[in-house]
Formats: sequence, C-alpha cells, structure tokens
Amino acid sequence: MPDLRQIIARNRAGETIAIPSVCTAHPDVLEACLTLAETLDQPIVVEATSNQVNQDGGYTGLKPADFIRFVKDIATRARVCEARVHFGGDHLGPQAWRKLPADQAMTRAHRLVADYAAAGFTKIHLDCSEGCANEPAQLADAITATRSAALAATALQHAPDPDSLLFVIGTEVPPPGGARTDDHGLIPPTTPESAKATLAAHRDAFAALNLPLDLIGGLVVQPGVEFSPMEVHHLPLQRDPHLADALTDWPGLCFEAHSTDYQHPDSYPRLAELGFAFQKVGPALTFAWREALYALDAIRAQNGWATGPSLPDTMEAVMLANPAHWQAHIHGHAADPRTERHFGLADRIRYHWPEPKAQQAVRRLLDDLQDKRLPDPLLAAHFCTAEIAKARESRHCLPRALALARVQSALRPYFFTGPRS
Repeated sequence: MPDLRQIIARNRAGETIAIPSVCTAHPDVLEACLTLAETLDQPIVVEATSNQVNQDGGYTGLKPADFIRFVKDIATRARVCEARVHFGGDHLGPQAWRKLPADQAMTRAHRLVADYAAAGFTKIHLDCSEGCANEPAQLADAITATRSAALAATALQHAPDPDSLLFVIGTEVPPPGGARTDDHGLIPPTTPESAKATLAAHRDAFAALNLPLDLIGGLVVQPGVEFSPMEVHHLPLQRDPHLADALTDWPGLCFEAHSTDYQHPDSYPRLAELGFAFQKVGPALTFAWREALYALDAIRAQNGWATGPSLPDTMEAVMLANPAHWQAHIHGHAADPRTERHFGLADRIRYHWPEPKAQQAVRRLLDDLQDKRLPDPLLAAHFCTAEIAKARESRHCLPRALALARVQSALRPYFFTGPRS
C-alpha cells in the first residue's frame, strides 16, 4: 500500500495518480468510503477539521485521539485494512479561536496541533492565514508562514514518529456566499507567482526554525474548482494554469485541491495531471447520503408504509430549532429558503444528522422499509442500476445498503490510475 510520499513521487514522475481526502465525521458515510477503498484496494485519507475536532471537542464532541479511535472502530467493523487509512488534520491553526487576540489564539492552536500529532495524524494542513482579533481578515504570507512554521515545530515535538509527518501549507477558501468568477464565469486559478510567493515565505520561516523543507509535502492552491450554494463551477479541462512552474525547486511537493465536490468524473484525473495528488471531498458525500435517504423516504411515502412524519419534514423541524449551522449560509440562491437548507451544495444539513430527533427519524425510515419488498423497477426511479446491484450484494439490509452505495457513487470517480499520455 503506497504511503503519501510515494503517491507524491509517482505523481511528480508523470503518473496520473492522486489520493482522495475525505472530510466527514458521519459514521455511515465513513463506512461507505472506507469500504470502497477496501474493495478497490486503494489508500484513502480521512481528515478532521479544527472546528470539527479539537482539544475542546469541537462540534462533534471528539478530541483528536477520540476521532482516530472512532474511525478505526468503523474500519474494524467494516473489515477494512487499517494500513490503507491515513489520517489528516485540515486547516489546523487559530481559526476556532480567531475572535481572541493572536497570542491567545495561537497558544490554543499549538495545543491543537500537539494533540493532533500525538494522536497519530500524519498529514497536517497548517493554516494560519486568517487574522485574529484586531488583525486583517487575511494575513500576509510572511506572518502566515511564521505562525505555520512554529506549529510545525510543535507537531514534530509531539508526534510519536516525527518522520511520518507531512505538512500541507497554503489555503484557498471561497468568500462567504460562494466563489467569485471571472468574466467568463470561471473560477480564476491561483497564479504561479502567488504559489511561488507562498512557498518562498514558508521556506524562509522553516529555515528560521531549522526545520527541514522536505517536511512540506503539499501546497493548497486553487485549480479552478468550486461550488456555491446552488451551482457547481467545473474545472475547465483544457486549461493549464501552469502552476507546476512553481514546483521546480520542490521535488517532493504536490498540490492539494479543496472543494473538488460534485465535479465531472474527468476532472479528477485531469487534476492529477496538473499536479494535484491530494484531492479533498466532503459535502458531496453527505449530500449523497441525504439524497439516498430522501429517495427511500419517497419510496416509503409512495407505498403508504410510513409510520410517522416524513424525513424531510422532521429534518426541517430539526434545522429550524437549531439554525446556528445554516442560518449564516443561506443567501437567497434558491426561491425557497427550505430548498437551500435541504438541497444546498454546501450540505449544511449534515451538521444535524447526529441530533437525537434526526437519528430517530432515520432509524424509523430504515425500519419501515426493513421487511418490505423493493423490486428493481421501484428502486430504479431513484437509484442507478449499479447502486441497486451493489446494494443487493451487500451484507447490510437493502435500504441502508442503497444509501451506502449512493455515497460510494459520489466517491468512486476519485479512484483512478494510469500513465499520462
């Protein structure tokens, strides 16, 4: 099973290869992802964000060591080889505490990175680009790099195996409300000059602390992919932003693409050709899970099998009762705010699946369908032929297997191999 540096080396040598980094804490979605990687005999990265998992528990209630145990338990139950699963920390820095003064926020960021490294996370994305209290919203490269290098030093001090660490630097985060496009409706890519400036700043900052540059294995840049609440901005397949020019002096470095969700399947090998060996995905996976559950709910309603309110109605009530996770992200991109709450591509509904009423509603849905006859013509209105076939071969009950298969359909395009032409 190739490790992350081997994947980078093969990509830099000209092979069309990349590894998906899945960012989710949904147990069923994680099971679907890990099982697909096992079936295809491929490695996979599972990532947690600093808001999701931190020393205070984050919004999942999990600390870094808890998250790794949580994922490993899922892998064990799903009969997935532990060696194929790599753990990554995404946007590790002061973000969760940026309302505090910089010194206080960075003190917490150091504890965050220390806990991630000590727990066994090996792919560490250092992101100090956002300003803290009384600072600009976006910081200069020099300040970002200095803070990131200090966090790297902390990670090295606390990692059980410092040689296993791989640092990812840089950030490309869309503005609130969605991505900005150019005059042609395309997402502008990062320029080679900007990428070089980020690398130069981190080179100087790492050198100042006597940190080896080969610890840096990834650079987050924008290749031209993004999604806004109700629209996907697809990668222009024929466009080459010449970002590879920035890597000339960095033989052990690849690019990392964020927000690759919902792209056309051909986009992922094209990203690999452009040097993006790390490809992040998250909302598209839980979106697929929601999509499948709503399809099952429609089948239940159509056949008069429901024993309670519909799943969408339950989730609407759950979201309205706790608007903190979605209210600031609804920007009127749909005529009906409910549409954006349930079907928005940012999938803000994903934050609500762990709530007790949502969990109860999902269990009721699956129970209502448990012993029902579900012939292929009925399922074909909502699931593709491959998903139905995969679900019928699964060890799980058919309704749950269909939902898992839908998640795997969303992730499957990320797994590809082959030489470049």
